[in-house]
Amino acid sequence: MADKSKDNASPSELIDARIKELDDWRGETLARLRAVVKEADPEVVEEWKWRGVPTWSDAGIICTGETYKNVVKMTFAKGASLADPSGLFNSSLEGNTRRAIDFHEGAEIDEKALKELIRAAVALNKSKAKK
Repeated sequence: MADKSKDNASPSELIDARIKELDDWRGETLARLRAVVKEADPEVVEEWKWRGVPTWSDAGIICTGETYKNVVKMTFAKGASLADPSGLFNSSLEGNTRRAIDFHEGAEIDEKALKELIRAAVALNKSKAKK
């Protein structure tokens, strides 16, 4: 995608382009995580923040999908406030606000538990939005 077309691209198109340019396990993982987010919250809004971070929101940021050389990181904006009965959070555990899940090459995605976590994040956002 040429730079000029990126300027006019929607956040969803930019996320599509990021997945395509990551032509390895990271693109596949980001695509799968994106699908899980959309399945968990059909009303989710896709955004492109901080010069290139796929972000999913509903009444506030739910999570981001960052890609690095050895990991795809899913950071939950208010993760420290969420119950995590399945123990998905494995990164950014020391912070007071965020929590993250690092997915390494070949890692299994517990889609059921991840959808529950996403739905809990949406419920938290909506409960704070009403106040």
